[in-house]
Formats: sequence, C-alpha cells, structure tokens
Amino acid sequence: MDDAHILVVDDDKRLRELLRKYLSDNGYLVATAADAAEARSRMAGLAFDLIVLDVMMPGEDGMALTRSLRADGNRVPVLLLTARGEVDDRIKGLEAGADDYLSKPFEPRELLLRVASILRRAPRDEPEPAREMRLGEFSWDLARGELRRGDQPVHLTQAERDLLAILADLAGQGVARDELAARTGNSANPRTVDVQVTRLRKKIEDDPRLPRYLQTVRGIGYMLRPD
Repeated sequence: MDDAHILVVDDDKRLRELLRKYLSDNGYLVATAADAAEARSRMAGLAFDLIVLDVMMPGEDGMALTRSLRADGNRVPVLLLTARGEVDDRIKGLEAGADDYLSKPFEPRELLLRVASILRRAPRDEPEPAREMRLGEFSWDLARGELRRGDQPVHLTQAERDLLAILADLAGQGVARDELAARTGNSANPRTVDVQVTRLRKKIEDDPRLPRYLQTVRGIGYMLRPD
C-alpha cells in the first residue's frame, strides 16, 4: 500500500529508532511511541494503516493493548514483535487479535515482507474518516490537505501543502531537514525546506519569530506541535 502510515510501539529506544529509519527508508510514513499510553495518544489524533507492536513492554503490554483495541472496535492491523517464539505465545497473540507475529531477532527483510503482506490483506474499501488538527485559530484537514482559518480557506502553495502534510502526519516528532527535503522532492537543496517553513510560519503563527506550532528542533529539523 503506497504511503502507508505505520505506528511503531516499543519501549527499547534503540530498536524503535532503527525500525523507524528502516521503514521510512523503504517508503513508509512512520510515527513512534515508547509505550501503550503514548500509542493511544498518537492514535487519538491520527489514523494508521498498521501498528508494529512490541509485546514485552512495562505497564500495559502489547497483547493487552491489542485486546483493548479489538474490544473497542478498532480494526487497525497489528504486527506483534516479541522475543518469545513458542507456539503457545504466537497463538495467544493471534487470539488477542493480532494479524501476524514476528519473533526477535528477525531479519529486516522479513519484517518488510510481513508488513507488505498485512497491508495487502487490509481492507481498502472503507472511506477514510475526516480528521482535523487544530493549530490555534487554524485547522488542518489531514484527509483533504486543506488549511482553514475559521471557515475561510488559507491559500498554500503545493510545496507548503506537502511539507505541512508530512509534519502533520508525524505531529509531535522532530523530522530531519534532509528527510523533509527528500519527501518533498528537494533532496538536492535541503535549504528549500527552510524557506517553506518560514513561509508557513508567516501564515499560521502569531509571531513567526517565536513559533508555537511549527517549531525548530535543534540539531534535527522541524516539528509540528498542534493544540
């Protein structure tokens, strides 16, 4: 599925970042969460096509989160990751509502194949629900890619729209300038991203010099922090 949005949930920061980078390098939009509570927060504001979920986490573990999602009627596909490879554990994961189960350690290529297989099986005939992100008096419609101030549309260039869409999909996370440049077709000149950010700030910030929503993440790039 092109442009699939994946949520990686793992309390191991190193593995979480490795998975984020590997999946991103292979064309997926990726958000991350360190535990079940952060995962729920991500899902409250964004729709995901797949959750890659570690089983062994402190607090609410991966199986418990999967059971809770299914009990609430959330059918987002789940790929469970765990160091447990016994048959009984795999069966428990599938009984909890997971779509697939991958034992650690695993080959990155196998992860990609499992992800692609799940996404191919996922139903595509359900319309995507309207989603809106608040930025003070502005609202960003994630499904339509439209920015509005109250009930009035705000004009964006295509470059500004593309940049805002990427940052909104990864809201709350710092996104590297090089990654933003590559995804917006400006990999040859990452400074183009800085120009687009400056223009966007003039449109959505009360004081573009002290941005509240479109923030600079020192040493990384930029982050969108909605209300």
